[in-house]
This record gives sequence, C-alpha cells and structure tokens, in this order.
Amino acid sequence: MPERIALAAPTAATTAATAPTTAPAVSGPGELKSATPIRTVGVAAMSAVLETVPALGVLARYPVTTYRLTYVTKDGQGQDVLASALAAVPVKPAGRPSPVMSWQHGTLFRDAEAPSNTADETEAAVLLASQGYIVLAADYVGYGASKGHPHPYLQAAPTAAAVVDLLTAAKTWRQSAGVADNGQLFMAGYSEGGYATVAALRAMEAEGSPHLANLVGVAPGAGPYSVTATLDGALALVRTRSELLRWVAWPGVLKNLSTTTRTLLREALVREILPDDADVTLDASFIDLYLADDTAALDASSNVHDWRPRFPVLMHHGRDDLTVAYSVSARTLATMRARGSTSVSLTDCAARPAGHLDCVVPYFSFMLGRAAGAARDL
Repeated sequence: MPERIALAAPTAATTAATAPTTAPAVSGPGELKSATPIRTVGVAAMSAVLETVPALGVLARYPVTTYRLTYVTKDGQGQDVLASALAAVPVKPAGRPSPVMSWQHGTLFRDAEAPSNTADETEAAVLLASQGYIVLAADYVGYGASKGHPHPYLQAAPTAAAVVDLLTAAKTWRQSAGVADNGQLFMAGYSEGGYATVAALRAMEAEGSPHLANLVGVAPGAGPYSVTATLDGALALVRTRSELLRWVAWPGVLKNLSTTTRTLLREALVREILPDDADVTLDASFIDLYLADDTAALDASSNVHDWRPRFPVLMHHGRDDLTVAYSVSARTLATMRARGSTSVSLTDCAARPAGHLDCVVPYFSFMLGRAAGAARDL
C-alpha cells in the first residue's frame, strides 16, 4: 500500500542545518532522546515541486526547517525501541504559533524514503509544513533509527504507539526548543498512513490521551482499517493470477488448505505487499492469522474499523481502488455508525479512474481543504 510524494529531484535550494540538541537520557514510551536539525528548505524549491501538481491548487507559503527526532516507542513484540521521526517547522515571524499536524505516511519499501531520511522538498511532510503547519511524521518502527527491526505491518498497537509516542516526545521538544504551537492538533495519512491514523485515534480515545484536548479532526485516506476485508480483496486478485489458487483459496476455508498450497498462497499475498527490491523487513504475521481463518485474532491485533470514535473522522477513498478496496472504507463507515458514532463520514475520490495512486492528489486536496477550514494561524 505505497504512497509517497516524490515529484522532483531535490534542488540546491536546501541548506544544511547544524548543531544537534540532545534531551536527557531517559527511557519509556514517549520519551524524547534527541532532536537534530537537518536542513532548511526554501519556498522556491517547494513551489517548483507543487507546480507539477496543479490539481492540488497550493504553493509553498513558508520556508521549512526540518529536524530528526528520536524517541522511545514499542516494537511488534511490545519491547521498547528507539524510533525516529521528521519534524518540519514553517519559518514564521518570531513568536507566531502554528497548528500541529500528525502526518502518517503510506507503505515504504526502502529505508531511504522514510520521512527523516528524506526531509527535502519532495517529502510530503515538508510540503505540508510549507502551508503553515508544524508537521510530525513518524518513520515507523523498521525504518530510520530502528532499521533492522521488523516493521510491525498492520499491527494496531505498535502502529498506534509510533504515532502517539511521537506526539508526546515532540511536545517535549517544542517546549524545550521554544517552537510555538497554537494548541490545535490535526491527524492525517494515506493508505497504511490512513490505517495508522485511525489506529492512533482509537488508542488515544481508549487511553484517554492528553493529546485529545488539542485534537480538532482526523482525515484518513484509503486505509486498510479492516485488515480482514483488505486481505479478502488481495486474495481475490491472487486468485485471478493462479489457476491452482483460483479454485481452492476462499476466505473462511483457508485453514483447510494443504501446507504446500498455503505456503504458495502466503508467498503470493506477500508479493502483493513487498517488492523484491525492498530493503526493509515487514512482519507480515497478520497474513498467517488470515490463513488460519483466525478472525478473532485479527480483530484483536489488526482490525481498527469496529469501534465508536468520539472525534470527527473524515475518510476519503476511491471506488476503483484495487490496492485497498473501497468496500473497506464503506464497511468502516457502516460499522462505526452502527456503534453510534455521528462524526464519521466518507467522501468519494473524484478522480477518473479513482484508483489507489490516482487518488493521492485528490486526497491531499480534500484533507488540506478540510483542515484549513478549522485551522488557525496558518
């Protein structure tokens, strides 16, 4: 479920920053370990990128200074791990505050594409910051400072932890570094990032997170919120490509397949996610639960669609999406409303065709438009 804005090569309009600052040595989820300046990206460089996507309808308003934050979170085994993230700060007149946006990226196959390893004018978090937001973008476990650890792909608890623990660590950093925010928090993400956004909100509401006091709204796009339904869609695609699997691989009876056939099916499902040239490791244990027809375990570990959000959740999805089926968002909407939520909505992507990548730019336009209507101090 990949997504990354990378519309042009970096230009000479970025300047290196210097002098890392280090927080006191502490341990525990949400603890800030370090904050290292990376570079300042100029308006001209970002505008040149944004001009290549005129449908987005925005240009850069501010230069952006980027930092690499390291912090403690949990890995897929529930152990403390040092993770990294990008913080992108618009350069505004002294003392002028900004709203905070927590941005969750889509699936990445190469570590070099992680937000804190990019941090230039092609990085979505940097472009979002140019609109006036302080943007926080977790690399996720398995990328950046935690490369070498398996990325807990579509596992709700560690995915949410990477986002929420970053919010905590970044608040410590802003207070110590004098980075002024205006008390508003927005959350957004596309594809796996949409999933991470909803997982984080669910965890925040379940735990009564103090960050909820600042939360204005959440706008996830094309996320696999029901991992079970997402894998049903992937299985349907796999069946069309294999004469053997076409006749035997059906949801609900997968545990009855022979060991050889299940191995073949697992490999086919993994190929739907991870290309051969990937340099990161994904923990795809959710596929094993699916192949065992263990829906209860998937509900416990991965699915994030079946609960009642109290905060606004503005979903966006394309009806022609073959990567994450539109029916996943439709099911999420229906389930959340059945639970009693009145603040959840689903907006259809207007692109034609409305495929997964076709709807990336329309999603950004939708998300920025909704956020701008509520954000102050942009």
